[in-house]
Amino acid sequence: MFPVLPSALRLLLTPLLLIVNPELVQDQTVLRNVSPSHIFSLRHEHAIANGSRVLFADVSQSYLAEQHVVNSRMIQTYRPSSFGAFSLARETYLNGMTDADLWVQSTIPAPDVEHRETLLTLAKMTNNAYYAPADKEWYALDPSWGNDSYPFGWEPDADGFRGYIFASEDNSTVVLSIKGTSGGWIVGGGGPTTKKDKLNDNLLFSCCCARVGPTWSPVCDCYSGGYKCDQTCLQNALTDESLFYNVAVNLYHNVTYLYPDADIWVTGHSLGGALASLTGATFGVPVVAFEAPGEKLAASRLHLPSPPSTLHITHVYHTADPIAMGVCNGVASFCAIGGYAMESKCHIGQVIKYDTVTKLGWAVDIRTHSIKRVVEEVLSEDWEPTADGNLGRSVPEPGYEEDCVDCFNWEFGDFKTKSSDEL
Repeated sequence: MFPVLPSALRLLLTPLLLIVNPELVQDQTVLRNVSPSHIFSLRHEHAIANGSRVLFADVSQSYLAEQHVVNSRMIQTYRPSSFGAFSLARETYLNGMTDADLWVQSTIPAPDVEHRETLLTLAKMTNNAYYAPADKEWYALDPSWGNDSYPFGWEPDADGFRGYIFASEDNSTVVLSIKGTSGGWIVGGGGPTTKKDKLNDNLLFSCCCARVGPTWSPVCDCYSGGYKCDQTCLQNALTDESLFYNVAVNLYHNVTYLYPDADIWVTGHSLGGALASLTGATFGVPVVAFEAPGEKLAASRLHLPSPPSTLHITHVYHTADPIAMGVCNGVASFCAIGGYAMESKCHIGQVIKYDTVTKLGWAVDIRTHSIKRVVEEVLSEDWEPTADGNLGRSVPEPGYEEDCVDCFNWEFGDFKTKSSDEL
């Protein structure tokens, strides 16, 4: 039995049309350091229940004392002219639509991803998406943080999409923190969401329905023999309303209803980071994703139209993480042993890559995937401290993944249609 929600919050708020009224600009350069820092506090918990319903609840007043300071900058992004237009483009596969047909350019505040403490704060918010506020693994950034927890959405029978909502003091900016895969072998200690987390991992990041070998049980019926996979079947497998991407879209609509004038930022770790990126690609909002598996393949299969620029999406990961690097695959990998077909490696947007293998001597190891390691061992100090009068860098310089190809040894086509025609 869910508790009664405050009157200001409503269930099942799914507007049919996203209206965007952006400020048009001509200059395509990033405008840095023209917006003040934001102070965020925890406002709501969100969770998925009974299929794809997104539910909200206020957190206890004792948690409102916790504050998270995030520096911002102004960036230029491309948003769909309306959600209806975006949905039509997906349905008709019009990925080649021109800016005039779909995209509208605007200038919006975004996290300053070249500021280490901003990344650190977002990473702590992301870590906390795995835990109730009273859990010992929760990062409390302020001594006045309470010990009570508001359990809405975290009961044993709540087995789906989870996260938290942080809002700035004046409600001008809202951060959605989306939980990633819960599993004792990665982070989060397992729990009731593990089964659906694993299903989404294997749908979004495998080459063909998690068909790694003949002993695997695939998550969809698209394998067509050899290294052949039916493309239409794959696309249809991602249309289920309970798929976490569709839930994330529903969540975004709910939040924009609750905060109609706020700028929305999205963050997440692992699966949560990939879902954050797909949400940002859909709505043109800023994203910071930590240690996420490659989601570019999933975006293509979801027929997400590609905007002229995706620099509003930033992936932060290190070279010792086999999941983010796209090398946790093959029948002998730890991912495969755990039943996860993490076969994609290409990311959307820009990348801030920490070379922990070269600089820190880390071995490539699934245990380095944990967001806690990122918080405490990667983001805890400047990457290149200032020395001998030389200017260092707070974080590695953002870059791009060049010549990245997913599933190059697979052939995709209408194999099931051809087989039916031959009968």
